Amino acid sequence: MAAAKYHGVDLDIRDFAAEPGEDSPSPATLARWLNSQGLIAKGMRLKWRYLIRLYNSPPIVLMFKDGSAGLMVGVNPEKRIVFLRDPLKGEGEPPIPVEEIRLRQAWTGDILLVKRNKNLSESEDKIDFKWLFKMVLRERASLRDISISSMIISILQIFPAFIVMQVVNRVVAFQSMATLISISGLLIVLSFYEILISYARREITNVMATRLDARISIHTYNRLLSLPLEFFERQQAGRLIGKVSQIYQVRDFITGRLMTTFLDMFTLIVILPFLFYISVILAWLTVVAAGLIGLIVVIFIKPLTYYYSNRIEAEMTRGSAMYETVAGIRTVKTLALEPSRRRDWDNIVAEVCKWRLSTTRMQNWPETLVMPLDFFINRGIILIGAFICITNPTAGVDAGAIVAFMMLGGRVAAPLVGLAKLMTVITEVETSLVQAGEILNNPTETKALTTGLRPKIIGALSFENINFTYPGGSSRALKDLSFSIPAGTMLGLVGRSGSGKSTITRLLQGVSRNYEGFLRLDGVDLREINLTHLRRSFGVVLQDNFLFRGTIRDNITAGRPGLTMEKVIWAARMAGAEEFIERMPAGYDTFIEEGSTNISGGQRQRLAIARAVILDPKLMILDEATSALDPESEALVNANLERIAKGRTMVIVSHRLSSLVNCDQILVMDQGEMQAIGTHEQLLETCEIYRTLWLQQNRHVDERKHSKKNEAQKPVITEGT
Repeated sequence: MAAAKYHGVDLDIRDFAAEPGEDSPSPATLARWLNSQGLIAKGMRLKWRYLIRLYNSPPIVLMFKDGSAGLMVGVNPEKRIVFLRDPLKGEGEPPIPVEEIRLRQAWTGDILLVKRNKNLSESEDKIDFKWLFKMVLRERASLRDISISSMIISILQIFPAFIVMQVVNRVVAFQSMATLISISGLLIVLSFYEILISYARREITNVMATRLDARISIHTYNRLLSLPLEFFERQQAGRLIGKVSQIYQVRDFITGRLMTTFLDMFTLIVILPFLFYISVILAWLTVVAAGLIGLIVVIFIKPLTYYYSNRIEAEMTRGSAMYETVAGIRTVKTLALEPSRRRDWDNIVAEVCKWRLSTTRMQNWPETLVMPLDFFINRGIILIGAFICITNPTAGVDAGAIVAFMMLGGRVAAPLVGLAKLMTVITEVETSLVQAGEILNNPTETKALTTGLRPKIIGALSFENINFTYPGGSSRALKDLSFSIPAGTMLGLVGRSGSGKSTITRLLQGVSRNYEGFLRLDGVDLREINLTHLRRSFGVVLQDNFLFRGTIRDNITAGRPGLTMEKVIWAARMAGAEEFIERMPAGYDTFIEEGSTNISGGQRQRLAIARAVILDPKLMILDEATSALDPESEALVNANLERIAKGRTMVIVSHRLSSLVNCDQILVMDQGEMQAIGTHEQLLETCEIYRTLWLQQNRHVDERKHSKKNEAQKPVITEGT
């Protein structure tokens, strides 16, 4: 944090989540965290002789063997000492000079280089061919090595052709055994070097392809995570996944066909001049035939694009239907919807088959038209060469030249034909890129997640003339909402469905930021606060909570994997989950299946509450958090709410007014407007809406009390009265 502060970025250690199983954070873990916070960080291992040369560098983090770290703020190369400062102490503390021997005893050799990211545009770049080109260019070193090796291989491939030409023209013609032996030795040596360099090129190519694959996958996933929640709420999950998955089609193109064609082009550049040297006529025939192949492919690009687009759209619809069926399988089974789902699936599959067949038929035409030209390059050239050799002996085309041309011509024709056919693949890739871009090129939260203030959160809230309308909505969800509560307040939100209760919690979480007015947290405008810092300071429990596939302990510590077991037990106890966890066979190591099918809805809700409590947030939001609980569990959680609320602000949304009776303040909403705010007793007397809701939910209790009171007041009639 001290190194980040030097670059003007104020970090909060509570935002850091250690990797599971790490006793102390590694440089790689710290680098990933710092990179996510808007900095550029890189962990590396360094020797003393290189460390002491970093005298003009900003503060460098040195990792120590006991798990701690120090900040190197200066170097004196003449005296061979470095100056270290304790990052936990203030900047006014003088640095301590340390020589090599003392440093080696404590230093692991790992350092962390940190600098401010002045340009976050790369993570926001539009995903298109320009973006792909930048991705490839980042592998300049590998591209250089591949280019050099490809050039050498191409040159080595020339010699065997000329050697064979000499064998045909001289060795066979003059029966020279000595020449044959010397040529054979030369051919073996050249073949050995070609094999060796080819192996090295394949190794470099594989490494580069893997690095590109990893970079594209990571960039795509990070871009997806940086999209706002509002965007996901407007998208069909299956179609969204289908469109994003198209990026892997692009990845396969870059690391496969494009790379192969790129390497073949070196062969073309080097060998083509030698073809013209052997025979100008045959070389031009080869080039013209390959050009005609390219022309045929170009003609079919536009119709192929149309068919590819419709095929991809149909396939995404199929994927979406499959995802929807799997996600809603419980509803499908319980309502016996299998026949209707099968009918829908049959129609969708028929549509996919129609476009797939149409696409392959359209693709079959250029491939068929190209075949005669391809045959001409590989088979017809030798016949024309033989004809020239017979009819015009002075043309310089002899038997050896024909054999050499065939050896080299095949190597030249392949990249020319491959380059022409590549246009067809580019059409498909371009379509895939457009589909992925429809999702990934939407505005992200990257700037809000990596920049902004990081104030100490206490929990005081202030709404001033807040107006908010959902995207595409015709009416305002919140209208001139104004109220404020001090830190440590337990605030209840009540109202009929659609009154704006959940909208208030969305604004607090920063899910929607395009509101009018001022929403302040501890006096700071919410839109100026770093979004990651804001959300890590909140604990949120929703009506329908998602648990990840893993153990109960992993789910409770999802936001902070490094927390101790004592903390996990404390959070489970506060949420009322301890008793059912201890009854399970494996306790906290019980594995939760996908969809939480092996636990009840109430148990899932209590685990979600424990997951929110364990982060010790200063502000907690419970949006219908007890709606799925049975009366006993709800009473247990409500009894713990006062303990949970101690020292923090609570915002509780609930339709059950009985669970809000003990709130310090209750805000009554109706059609996006605030109707009243006060305690339970005050609202019963002053707010008609609250009194009506209370009577609707508790009329049976009041009637029972009233009947008991009437019976108690009845006169006792005795015999003889």
